[in-house]
Amino acid sequence: MASQQEPTPDGGLERSLSHGQMTMIALGLAVGTGLFLGSGGAIAIAGPAVIISYMIGSLIAAIIGACAGEMAVRYPVRGGFGTLAGKFLGPYAGYTTRWAYWATTVPLTGAELVAVGQYMTYWYPTVPLWIWVALSGAIIVGLNLTSVKSFGTLEFFLSSIKVIAVIVFIIFGLLLVFVGLPSSPAVGVQNLTNDGGFMPNGLSSIWLALAIVMFSFGGIELISISAAEAKDPVRSVRASAKAMMWRLATFYVLALFVVVSIIPWREASSLHGEIETSPFVLVFSQLNIPYIAGITNFVVLIAALSGANAALYAATRQLHALGHDRMAPAIFARTTSQGIPALALGVSMLGSVVAIVMAISGVGGIFSLMMALVILCVLVTWTMILLSYISFKRVEGNSSPFRVWGGSATASLGLIGVFATFLALFFIGNMTTSAMVGVCFFALITVVYFAGVRSRQHVDDTAFEEARSHVEHYQN
Repeated sequence: MASQQEPTPDGGLERSLSHGQMTMIALGLAVGTGLFLGSGGAIAIAGPAVIISYMIGSLIAAIIGACAGEMAVRYPVRGGFGTLAGKFLGPYAGYTTRWAYWATTVPLTGAELVAVGQYMTYWYPTVPLWIWVALSGAIIVGLNLTSVKSFGTLEFFLSSIKVIAVIVFIIFGLLLVFVGLPSSPAVGVQNLTNDGGFMPNGLSSIWLALAIVMFSFGGIELISISAAEAKDPVRSVRASAKAMMWRLATFYVLALFVVVSIIPWREASSLHGEIETSPFVLVFSQLNIPYIAGITNFVVLIAALSGANAALYAATRQLHALGHDRMAPAIFARTTSQGIPALALGVSMLGSVVAIVMAISGVGGIFSLMMALVILCVLVTWTMILLSYISFKRVEGNSSPFRVWGGSATASLGLIGVFATFLALFFIGNMTTSAMVGVCFFALITVVYFAGVRSRQHVDDTAFEEARSHVEHYQN
């Protein structure tokens, strides 16, 4: 049954997401193929020392998520951090941030769908990859066309499956490392130092691995965007931001510790980009439990589908906000009677269409190529979030009900980490080309902005007053 809640003045979007749904939507994007499939590339670069890379990455991610959360609690506006960048850094910054995030989530949707297809070939190796990509794409379009309340419920269910799977993986993995199981003796931690030591490729490898590691944390900023559809943004964003920070740090660091302890690091990275390298499938296969690899493959398939679902949601909401503020054709601001930006949804499927075309054409390593394209755009997005936060603190002070420890100083530390990751992109061969494509993309949208968008863009300042009134209503 369709939701009967009237659309709010906030551009036709409904405020109906609970804090649990918001957390799971963000986790749906942040706990996805970056952990389940893409971590093999980071292991190849840093070896067992990838654990440190993930520690550093989780710290940077926590800072970004917390800063976005503090601003979103104060101003839960349509467009999230992109709209806030326009307010606190200027119209061009807001425009660039929004398009950067849209350019992040569109290919990310495609990358996650390619992962779904690769997981399906585990059972059906003769079925062409593009068929699975197309079918899974149709599924997520259907999910995103439901009311946001129904979408939140479905995403909560999908994300819960993979969160439970990660917890089970960590528990059984730690038992397998330190205690042993009836079917397997304890493996110990010898694999952390057996092949070339803990840091086989040198100290710099920890830094270089960040270029891949940070891809895994894409999604932490989604709390800011979904805040515009939260019933109680103060409670929801605050609870979601805190939950995101400790869950991501725990999940990624412990999961990678288990992987490199049980699987020799060269083995875990040698087949990077193929389904067999999913660390979860490799580790669970060590348990000698019947059908465990197949069950694990199903779980990581759900994880990829959930990630694609959340990425499409994020892309759609960002394009909707761009249309509303005349930074994209105004037609994208239209919503259905259920508050769904259907036209923005259709265009945001572009990444999935590209993934299908690439799969049909037989291009190899599609997931790795699309992952590399995402990284530069998400780094630009994170840079803008942190710069916006520093300006926000200067203007608003401690006005938000949720505050980041250390304030601007902590945000500056996060900026250093993001900048270091950006530099690492140009030292990894298969990412250099993608980074240059990203640079060209930003040059193009800059030309478009100054040629036509700047003169007709519309920023609705009343949205900030409405959002602040909504927050004050729940505070009181």
